[in-house]
Amino acid sequence: MKTYEEMSLSELHALEAVTEEKLAEVRGKGLAIDMTRGRPSAKQLDLGDGLLTVLTTGEDCMSESGFDCRNYGVMEGLPEAKKLMGDILGVPAENVIIGGNASLSLMFDTVSRSMTHGVCGSTPWSKLHRVKFLCPVPGYDRHFAICEYFGIEMINVPMTPEGPDMDIVEKYVSSDEEIKGIWIVPMYSNPQGYTCSDETVRRLASLKCAAKDFRIYWDNSYGIHHFYDEPENQDHVLNIFEECAKMGNEDLVYEFCSTSKVSFAGGGISAIASSQANLDDHRQYMKFQTIGYDKVNQLRHVKFFRNLAGVKKHMSRHAAIMRPKFEMVCRILSEELGGCGICSWTTPRGGYFISFNTMEGCAKNVVAMAKGAGVKLTEAGATYPYHRDPYDSNIRIAPSLLSLEDLEQATEVFVLCVRLVSLRKVIDEKKAG
Repeated sequence: MKTYEEMSLSELHALEAVTEEKLAEVRGKGLAIDMTRGRPSAKQLDLGDGLLTVLTTGEDCMSESGFDCRNYGVMEGLPEAKKLMGDILGVPAENVIIGGNASLSLMFDTVSRSMTHGVCGSTPWSKLHRVKFLCPVPGYDRHFAICEYFGIEMINVPMTPEGPDMDIVEKYVSSDEEIKGIWIVPMYSNPQGYTCSDETVRRLASLKCAAKDFRIYWDNSYGIHHFYDEPENQDHVLNIFEECAKMGNEDLVYEFCSTSKVSFAGGGISAIASSQANLDDHRQYMKFQTIGYDKVNQLRHVKFFRNLAGVKKHMSRHAAIMRPKFEMVCRILSEELGGCGICSWTTPRGGYFISFNTMEGCAKNVVAMAKGAGVKLTEAGATYPYHRDPYDSNIRIAPSLLSLEDLEQATEVFVLCVRLVSLRKVIDEKKAG
């Protein structure tokens, strides 16, 4: 197969005409497919239906200690819920505080508290001339939105298959005390599906920071969202909590997670895990913010999942739903676009996204063209701070919500749009050259 660069203008124009004709046929179908966000499908949500009936009477609402979960109290979360979330994260229960339904809220609150009251006695960020965060890119748009909301300057750090470029991270944090944090999704990153290597985790845990209030925001969203169950093929990420302790950097990391894509989206439980000093800081804020989160929901999760083994068994059912979708998308991309020399994409083994790179300057046009054909994609640029992709090339693909039939149609539309936008770019370049 020739790459597009190797084709003559006549060959390119012929392929362009065929692609335009196929896309016109698709537009006539009146598709309305939305794959803008990584939402669980109805089949995945159905897996958690037992949560709706696991508690039926007031007697069911008693915790292991005999506490009535319908009442006020136990601000930090039920001990059994702390243990369950701690086991998921690989940290002791005493280093866990349970939040509400979303880890995003915990992350927002942590940044907000740092702005108004500082970090463990340090100067509140709002009183500083400037505050900066390191942002691995492409990355998670909601992380960037938090920074933008608080006026925190974001610095792009290239994301590699091993994690963030650590040479750049180490250089920045060791020399600039205005840098107060870094966002990291350690396993199956959003959107590439990359997992931090052991070396990357160790280098992060041993960071020498110019700012004593620098923290790693370790958003462990997808640590149990594997597609494959075979132990020998199971992806893993080194325990950042343990590595920080080895280096005497216990206070360096805030770790976050939730069950929002494990049980019910918007109806899960979240957790923050950190050192006792960091959690004491969190408690001072929390006691003014809430009398306690939903302990009935915490107990539902404990009784439904029972333990870590129960969580893993449940996630294998999620994998059976997710795996065919991701494999199909990657297969179609490979069959239709492989060898063309116009794009690249990741093939994740877990998580919720595929990262797709077009030729430079093409992503916005591809997304707009797909929308015109009835397929809504995540906005081009969303995976970069300020929605500014300097290369206009990255597109986040979110296969999870759709049925296999709709996903196949959406992927075929996407392929046609990538092909047509790329053909026009190559044609224009050849004519100009």
